Amino acid sequence: MTLPPIRPNRIIDGISAVLLPFAPDGSVDLGAFSQLVERTWSAGLTPAVNMDTGYTNLLTPAERLEILGLVGSLARGRRFVAGAFIEGESGDPGRLYRREAGAIACSGGIPILFPCSAVKQISGTELVEVFRGVASECDEFLGFELGEMFVPFGRIWDLDTFRRMLSIPQLKGAKHSSLSRQAEWERLAVRDSERPDFRVYTGNDLAIDLVQWGSDYLLGLSAFHVEAFAARDRLWAAGDARFFEINDWLQYLGMLAFRAPVPAYKHTCAQFLHLRGLIRSPEPHPRNPRRPESDRDLLAPIAQRLDQLVASSREPIGGESK
Repeated sequence: MTLPPIRPNRIIDGISAVLLPFAPDGSVDLGAFSQLVERTWSAGLTPAVNMDTGYTNLLTPAERLEILGLVGSLARGRRFVAGAFIEGESGDPGRLYRREAGAIACSGGIPILFPCSAVKQISGTELVEVFRGVASECDEFLGFELGEMFVPFGRIWDLDTFRRMLSIPQLKGAKHSSLSRQAEWERLAVRDSERPDFRVYTGNDLAIDLVQWGSDYLLGLSAFHVEAFAARDRLWAAGDARFFEINDWLQYLGMLAFRAPVPAYKHTCAQFLHLRGLIRSPEPHPRNPRRPESDRDLLAPIAQRLDQLVASSREPIGGESK
């Protein structure tokens, strides 16, 4: 295929999935979570909650509802995204998605339809109709393509299904998490030719430079250091070559964090945020895969270097500290 053009000086729409922190006793630390959500807004990114990074597949419906209500109360009109998660529920998936999307919209958030087993095996035509049903009751929502390396009920749309999704005006964009550059470039080419306003949010934590070709992002990796992602994005919009060094260090972090087993990246994120003094405990959800304690020795110098790069990004070109 012919690659989409690189798009310098573009303003990137950055959405960051927020980690849900846990205390050593296995309880949710909602105080630390609230601070991470506020930190995301302060950095200039949009927080996304009840996502994979927030362990949504391991939470109860009551826990997801509590988190949605908390973020809705914090938002005060600020933009946020929340996962519409229906895995494990019985009944018509279209009705269930409409219920969840309605609750998110009522809380002031933008729903993103998390894939589930009930829609994994249906045809692309049927899936588009499920989305049309949500669109009939929701003015703005996002789609979510999620690979099976993240969750067993994940689904990546074929390109024809993606093309037909573009005909739904209320569907403003879709997160693409196949970890495939080729698949994302194909979507960008279709988007550019058929609906330029549609947002392709990369979920490829192993290729975060896809923003150069016109992707925006909704990433778990950005939860590690929202300030570094925001600085990187500003540098790209300004045409500043310092974009590349921050991006390289963030990608180095992503390669370490998202190695197999991929779901253990959430423990890596907790380790990293704990090292940075932003959460009280490095513990993941009790049922999430864990990383070795020795990873902290690898993460510490990355955190230090990213802090330095963020600080220097605020200085004029040629005046940054070495």
